[in-house]
Amino acid sequence: MTGGSGPFAPERRLLTVGLIGLVTAGAFEGMAVPTVLPALVGELGGLDLYGWAFSAFWLTNIIGITLAGSDADRRGPGRALGTGVVLFAAGMVVSGIATDMMIVIAGRAIQGFGSGAIGSVVYASIARAYPPSATPRMIALISSAWIVPGLVGPALAGWVAESIGWRWVFLGIVGPLLLMGLAVYPRLSRLGPARPADAPQRSDARRGLDSVLLALGSTLVLGSLSAGDLRLGSLDIPTMVVAVALLGPGLILALTALRHLLPSGTLKLRRGRPSVFAGVFAIAFAFFGTEAFVPLAMVEVRGASVTIGGLALSAAAVSWSTGSWLQARAASAGIRRTLVVTGAALIGLGIVVTSLVLLPELPIAVAALGWAVAGLGMGLAYSMLALLVLETAEPGQEGFSSSGLQLMFTLGTAFGAGAGGAIVALADAGRLELPTAIGIVDAIMLAMALFAVVIAVRVPHRQARRPPPNADEAVPTIPVAVPQ
Repeated sequence: MTGGSGPFAPERRLLTVGLIGLVTAGAFEGMAVPTVLPALVGELGGLDLYGWAFSAFWLTNIIGITLAGSDADRRGPGRALGTGVVLFAAGMVVSGIATDMMIVIAGRAIQGFGSGAIGSVVYASIARAYPPSATPRMIALISSAWIVPGLVGPALAGWVAESIGWRWVFLGIVGPLLLMGLAVYPRLSRLGPARPADAPQRSDARRGLDSVLLALGSTLVLGSLSAGDLRLGSLDIPTMVVAVALLGPGLILALTALRHLLPSGTLKLRRGRPSVFAGVFAIAFAFFGTEAFVPLAMVEVRGASVTIGGLALSAAAVSWSTGSWLQARAASAGIRRTLVVTGAALIGLGIVVTSLVLLPELPIAVAALGWAVAGLGMGLAYSMLALLVLETAEPGQEGFSSSGLQLMFTLGTAFGAGAGGAIVALADAGRLELPTAIGIVDAIMLAMALFAVVIAVRVPHRQARRPPPNADEAVPTIPVAVPQ
């Protein structure tokens, strides 16, 4: 589409290309790291910390998302974008030169800060700079940025890991990421702040504090899932006592912070806009809580190579993009709730099919088939939920809404990977066989996918009308009708 209202209209062409390029660079990282992690663990050890390589990334994402979303509303998205790119690149370098698993986790945590900022900037920019008619297509284009990384990323990462070493999977992405950041920064720096006259003023300091408390609380909750016996002098404290001691304070901190960082009613699954955010958490938990261990099942349980282990991720990336484009075409039909319900159900079906790879009599290809089904479901559900978040955002609060979207996506991913990692750690400790542990993970994630279906029936059904934005000026304050 090349008309004046489309993503590639002359006044938006450079921004569109830059955002797609930035997401593409990050997508290569997203496909590569899960693919090579089994090889990384094979060299450095630390299978018991496997889940933390994902959770550390997503937990620091929380802080980056929150601060960048607020900063984008108040000062424009340019500064948040620049900070995010630098931190993301720095984290890749730390992981790439790591000598043990704890350093890898530290690098992933630094990456998380940067990734959170970039994610908030991308969706806030879409809400600010594109008219409503172009928004579904732009979301689909962003999803399509995963196609090439999805097709060649895992295979390329596997080849690099087996040929010259897994470290170059991290270090090799730094240059392209910085290049894309430099390309998009000038346009975003001119986008400017949003200054609606009557929008409520949220304290950046308070939001920053809440994000830190949420990250801390989430870390305590995840720590409770993987707690072991604690020895203090001559006193042995049982695992259950340690877990409860971490879980209680963690839940209090996390839930208190979430009440300030999310729209009212989200934690109660209230119909309409609040259920949109809750739905994002549920599908991210189910999908990424499964995906984190798909390569592990293929490599360690079925004996496949690292390259073959990444093929299921490729299949899901392509089908995710397909689902997102189907969402863009169906958006005008006003069947938003139906698409979310269908997507959540497909995620559940995909988990069931993928889990069949644990049966030795079935071909390994069943994992790729199943995960392609789940990816299609994510493309439908997540893209539509993202569209609903942007459509129902108050003018001038696009950054706040975008950060809420990314926040729930991040929490769902972190807790899904963390819960799965705690179960896989039992296999490392000899309490479970690895196939049994992964099977339990798949069952938990299936239950969450079914819960996502329940939430999906509570999201808005029809489109909310938003005023067309002006990419170079503050967004005017015009009330937005939120459908129920």
